[in-house]
Amino acid sequence: MDWQLISDSMSYVLFTYSGSSITVSQVLQVPLLLFLAWFVVTRIGKLIRRALYKRKVAPDAVHLFSRIYLVLAIAILLVTSLEILNIPLKAFAFVSGAVAIGVGFGAQNIINNFISGWILMWERPIRIGDFLEIGETKGVVESINTRSTLIRRSDGVHMLVPNSQLLENTVTNWTLIDNNARSTVSVGVAYGSDAVLVARLIKQALDERDDIIKQPEPVVLFADFGDNALMFDGIFWVCANSEADTRKIRSDIRFRLYQLFNEHDIVIAFPQRDIHIDGAISIEQPARNMPVD
Repeated sequence: MDWQLISDSMSYVLFTYSGSSITVSQVLQVPLLLFLAWFVVTRIGKLIRRALYKRKVAPDAVHLFSRIYLVLAIAILLVTSLEILNIPLKAFAFVSGAVAIGVGFGAQNIINNFISGWILMWERPIRIGDFLEIGETKGVVESINTRSTLIRRSDGVHMLVPNSQLLENTVTNWTLIDNNARSTVSVGVAYGSDAVLVARLIKQALDERDDIIKQPEPVVLFADFGDNALMFDGIFWVCANSEADTRKIRSDIRFRLYQLFNEHDIVIAFPQRDIHIDGAISIEQPARNMPVD
């Protein structure tokens, strides 16, 4: 093998920029070093994330660290590659200015969502695992990316929401401070029922459940004299991570109320209408033996 020929080939100058010569050897070194460096960076990132999870660090904080670590690693690799090629950063001054102008005119939404994503990860008004209500949509945040946020709706469908919409529109975060949420079960009983007994049975159904928070204590209110029923509201607080949890608790409470009311002969009201007719009702008999044409 002619090593001299290989050495001369690797030293061959491809082009010269501002007095700096770029050889074949330098060009071949860059992808190899980038591959090795990226392999090391990703391995270190996985080890650090694993250590953070073991220390019970919040998932959104780990996600923010991963993004910052990735950006810094890419910046360092880029600068290192330019140093290997002996290309000064000022060589990209004109190109970066042209790119900035193009971005300003053609990619405003992308940049807006990108900056909004970093604001969400840094200020943490929305975190991974939070239960959000956006308009008529409810779901749990699964990931916050640089352009959009991935939300799993209550029906299991995944939805991508642009980050800018989460900052510019009204968003209800049910779990921003804690997972406690207030819920209500309403029931109407027939007129003539013992209102005190009804209130006691509703309170019993609420106190029997361990998944209802004891402080603040569940409350039973005589809500109203309805058109067809005496209306009662059972108000309570639960610790739930999703709307499905609260719906399950309300359903179980209704089953228990139905059982208790049957045991004490309390009738759950249903709509009733009384029709009063003034005057006599005449019914016309159909004519018989009508001539046929």
